[in-house]
Amino acid sequence: MKTLSLVLVGTLLCMSCADKADEEKKQREANLENEKKAIYATIENETQSFFNRDYQAWKSNYAQTDYAFQAWSNRDGTFDSNVGWDDIDNQIGKYINDNPEKSHPKVERKNIKYKFYGDNVAYLTWDQFNSDRMEKNFHHSKEVRLMEKINGQWKIVCVSAFWDYKNIIPASKLPMIQKIATESRGKNKI
Repeated sequence: MKTLSLVLVGTLLCMSCADKADEEKKQREANLENEKKAIYATIENETQSFFNRDYQAWKSNYAQTDYAFQAWSNRDGTFDSNVGWDDIDNQIGKYINDNPEKSHPKVERKNIKYKFYGDNVAYLTWDQFNSDRMEKNFHHSKEVRLMEKINGQWKIVCVSAFWDYKNIIPASKLPMIQKIATESRGKNKI
């Protein structure tokens, strides 16, 4: 009888521990999803603010640090980059001021990959499709972001954007292109 009681108590303890572990796992997964949603909201807000030429909203999404970084490809095959918030702020602030007309009213992201480094840093990459002003054609870009949680808010530390200016995608073909957007290192170019 004593042995049976010990076995029963042991079984109940094991079941209790397993339930607690499952509950903790579910909570971690839910927290991770909430962090992903918060990061995505910051990225979405930065993109919309930039393309809408809303300077104040745009800059609120950035880690305004000396290690912030941006790099992007240009239509002529060259690239531009800025290192440190002062450089980014001056360059992009001037660009927004000099180019007040809104651009790229429709932006779609696919194949988003997240990698977290602890609780306060995340790396992301994805395919982005950026419409022209009339939403008749799209440019494909490969995007990278490094995010840092500062004072409880996710901020952009690094932007890298590589646009394919050569291969314009008609809006009618976008759903098919997005379906096969699994390109890697220039192979199977879309």
